[in-house]
Parts: sequence; structure tokens; C-alpha cells
Amino acid sequence: MSDERVWADFCHALEKAGEVVLKGPDTPLDRAEGYRYLTRLVREMLYSTIENADPDLPRLHELDRVKIGSDNPDNVYLSANIRGDRTYRITGTRGTIAYFSIGSKANRYARDGTMASTGELSDRDLVVDADGTVEIIASATPHDKNWLPLAPDSTGLVVRQTYLDRTTETPGRWRIERVDGPAAPKELDPEFLAKALRRAALGVHGTAATFVHWTEKFAERPNELPDFGQDMFQRAGGDPEIFYLHGYWTLEPGQAWVIETAVPDCPYWNFQLGNWWMESLDHERRITVNKHTARLDGDRLTIVVAARDPGWGNWIDTCGHTSGTALLRWLGAATHPIPECRVIDLETP
Repeated sequence: MSDERVWADFCHALEKAGEVVLKGPDTPLDRAEGYRYLTRLVREMLYSTIENADPDLPRLHELDRVKIGSDNPDNVYLSANIRGDRTYRITGTRGTIAYFSIGSKANRYARDGTMASTGELSDRDLVVDADGTVEIIASATPHDKNWLPLAPDSTGLVVRQTYLDRTTETPGRWRIERVDGPAAPKELDPEFLAKALRRAALGVHGTAATFVHWTEKFAERPNELPDFGQDMFQRAGGDPEIFYLHGYWTLEPGQAWVIETAVPDCPYWNFQLGNWWMESLDHERRITVNKHTARLDGDRLTIVVAARDPGWGNWIDTCGHTSGTALLRWLGAATHPIPECRVIDLETP
């Protein structure tokens, strides 16, 4: 690639990625959210492939309004770029947040829409020192105590910290360093930059296309929350502790989507509503409910997805949308109930 074509080719690739937005609904709101989604992906991919790309000097980076693949509104997500043939030390404090996990991933979103797990460590096995601090070693070779396995094709780490109650819980604070790594970065390599721009554009297009395909698949069974098969979600970077029930919803004015289910004994669960692009809706509105915030009738949960609060059940706000995606997660449960779903007409107020 000649120097004068580097930026032009990057821009052209982004233009092609914009065609993905045309696959979604053509309402003004959905179309605007689709383009905003691409801007968020561009920002994250550029940061990941250029500013925070060095696996020898990694940094844990918190996602900031970047919403990918039914992101969890209860989560604090951290990520870092690594290589599977390196050894890393992750240190920090566990905090009081309800759930912690860290996974090593082989990110292939740009190639085949997958982000396979290559190693996992969660609260189930995490050893926390008496003072609340934690040290984790991520490496290809086993390590005593907190070991996160890496594989030859590992490219990144993903940390999930999950709230039950944001008003009382505190997430941990974490940092990462390569063991025996360099003290300073190398000079910018022009060839690296050219490749990084290609990877960023491919990442934007590949990520957007992957989850458009998911939405189209879920839309084959509207207003349900079936088990589409967990392998599909694990290949895309899901947490092995979680059982995922994804769905697609569509409502006419005055209708509500009613979801009823038993609730298994588990440390955490949540339901959330998303847009067509599989972004969780505005976190400042009532778009999610979890084990702590829900009102149950015994062990039964009733969720009502509607444009207005019907005054019963656990209301979830559609936020001006008439269709979109949804997700119910059971974390660490021995059983995984499949909800009963129906669409009803609400009484006119």
C-alpha cells in the first residue's frame, strides 16, 4: 500500500461498513442509532488497534458508551490487547461488586465473527488475599494460585465486573503489565499504522455485520426468548458461566410484550432491552432488571415491555422503539428456565 492511499483506503472501507446500517429498520430513530453505533465502533477499534495495541505495554481500558453484542448495563467492562506467547501480571483489588471474571480471547470478529475463549478465571476459583488484593498471572504455562491460561492465538483480555446494586457496591481497580516487558514503546512504524487502519476498518465492518446477522436470526422467532444454542454465543466471547437467552421483539402501538418465568437459584441474573443493533438502551431509563431490583411473586418473574408503565409486573421501557433485541442471562445457575412470552393489548389509559 502506498503512503498516499493509506487514509483513502481506510475511509473507503468505512464507507462500505456504512452499508450494514441499511440492513436495519428505516425509521429515523433506528437509522440514527445505527450510524451512531458505527461511530462508537470506529472510536473503539482505532483505540484498540493504534493507541492501545502494543501487547508488550498493555493497558486495561474501560469501554465508554461502546455497546457491542447486548452489552450488560450492570457490567464494568475492561479490555487489553495481549499476545499468547507473553506472560502478564494483573494486579488490583477485588472490590465489593457482585461478580468478577476475566477471560483470554482470540478475537476474530474482523475475519469470521468469533471471539473464542482461550482461558477463563472467575469468582469460583479466584483467590483474594486477606487485604483484598489480587494477583493474576496470564500465561501459556500453568501458574500457582490465580492462573489465566493463554493460547498461541490469544489476542486480548476481557474483564467483567457485574453489579447487583450500584448504590452500595464498588468495582475493583485493576492494572496489567507484561512480565519482563520493555520500559518504553518503540517508535511508530509506518507499516504498523497502515495495517492498524486496515484492522480497524475490518473490525468495524466485521463487528457490525456479525450482530446484524444475529438480530436477523432472532427475528425468525419474534417476541420469544428461546435457547438458540449456547455455542453460538460462546464463540463470540460469551462468559462460560452465563446461559444466554437472546430474543427479538416487535410491538404495535398500545401493545406490551409479557415475559413470565421461574427464577433459578443463582448469584446473578438480569433482563435487558436493546435496539436493533444489539446495543442496550439508555441506561438512565428503565431498560433492565436484575436479581436485586426485580419484584418477584414467589419464584416467578413477570416482565412487561411496553411504551408506558402498565402498573403491574416489572416494567421495561421501549424508549421510543417499536422493535429491537432483548437478553435474559442466568449466571451460575444449575437450571435454565425458558420463559413463557406473549403479546397483549394494554387498556387505553
